Amino acid sequence: MRICVQSDPFDIGAESNHFAKAAVGAGAIVTFTGITRDNASGDLAVMEIEHYPGMTERAITEIATQAMARWQLTNCLVIHRYGRLAPTDPIMMVATASRHRADAFAAAEFLMDYLKSRAPFWKKEITKSGTTWVAARDEDEDALKRW
Repeated sequence: MRICVQSDPFDIGAESNHFAKAAVGAGAIVTFTGITRDNASGDLAVMEIEHYPGMTERAITEIATQAMARWQLTNCLVIHRYGRLAPTDPIMMVATASRHRADAFAAAEFLMDYLKSRAPFWKKEITKSGTTWVAARDEDEDALKRW
């Protein structure tokens, strides 16, 4: 299991390849990469993401440990960036490996839902017209109810 909270960009292909090479005993690997999405107005200049070092890593490690046990994963990876990100910049990546695809898919979705709604990150959109903190969305909260 590897958890990375970082400001530096990451290479999606390199991370996926490294994860796959270490997936000894797995029959399935699922990867998901989230990118910084432009806002509804289409005028997002940057997204600023803040976090508390130490606290964020502990929280993500705890939920990843739960996923590893609940779905019998052989490995998992969570990368989440902070700092200033432009639209289309990779913001996060989840990878899961298990003997069977159902576990890998379910665990990846669980981790993504958690990262979207519960991981301790604070996001601020900076546009030409001003700055706005991103509020929690009902649909993100609803997604957690299935777990």
